[in-house]
Amino acid sequence: MLFRSALHGHAGTACEANAAAAGTIAQAVALAQKVVGVLDGAGARVALVARVGQDLSKYQLRFSHFAFAVRDHVEGKWSVVHSLNHCGTDKAGLYVQGLGNFFADDLFAYEAAVLLLPSELQARLEKVLASPAQLRRFHEERYSVVAYPFNTVYQNSNQWCLETLAGSMAPEGDVVTRAEAQRWLQQEGYQPTLLQLNPMTRLGGRMFKANVAFDDHPGEYRWSDRIYVVSVESVFEFLRRRYPHNSQRRIVTLAER
Repeated sequence: MLFRSALHGHAGTACEANAAAAGTIAQAVALAQKVVGVLDGAGARVALVARVGQDLSKYQLRFSHFAFAVRDHVEGKWSVVHSLNHCGTDKAGLYVQGLGNFFADDLFAYEAAVLLLPSELQARLEKVLASPAQLRRFHEERYSVVAYPFNTVYQNSNQWCLETLAGSMAPEGDVVTRAEAQRWLQQEGYQPTLLQLNPMTRLGGRMFKANVAFDDHPGEYRWSDRIYVVSVESVFEFLRRRYPHNSQRRIVTLAER
C-alpha cells in the first residue's frame, strides 16, 4: 500500500489553482477508465503510464511525462507516483495521484501510453513504491526540464522514474545512489533522446525560465547544439529492448482537443 501521508497527497503547484472545465474532467476520467481497463485486463500490479502534456512534435516526440501506476492490493484502486516540477520553479517533489487527476493536468491530447512490465520487476517496484525512503533514494529536488541524464546536479521528472527503475532492475545492492544508477544505465546501453537546440533557444530558456538549466551538460555537447534528455520514448525503448518478450506497449486514445 502506498504511504500517501509521507508524500504529497495530490499533484499541486505553487501557482494559483484554476478550476478545471467540466469537459476536461470528463475526458480525463474517461481516459483514466480506459487505462484502468488495460491495466486490469493485463493483470498488472505496477506499470508505466505516460501522458501528452504538451506538443513535442518538433522534437519528434509524442509523450511528455510518465509515472509509475500501482494497484493497491487491498482496495484494488490504481494510483500514480511521480516527480513533478513546482509550477515553473527550479524545484520538484514526489506526488501520489489518482489516475483521473493524472490526466486532468491541461493535456495537449487525451492519449496515454501504457508499458506493461515483467512480473519480477513489478514485484520489486511494489516494494519500492510502498517505501517513502526508497522513493526518495533517487530523487533530486533541484529540477531542470533538460537535465543531463548522466549528471546528478539536476533531475527532470522522467529521470527520477528511470533512475528508480535502474535501482529495481539492477542486481540487489548494486545501485543505491543516483550516480550508481546513471553508471548502470550507461553500461546497460540506455540511450537518451537528442534535442537539437541552438544557442538562442538555450539562452532564452536559461534567462527566462527557472526550470531550465544547461550547465550540467558537457561543453562539447552544448557548444555543438546537442542536448540529451530523458524522454518517455527513450525509457520505453530501453525497457522494450531489455525485456523483448515481457514488456508490452499499449496506446489508449480519446479524441484530441
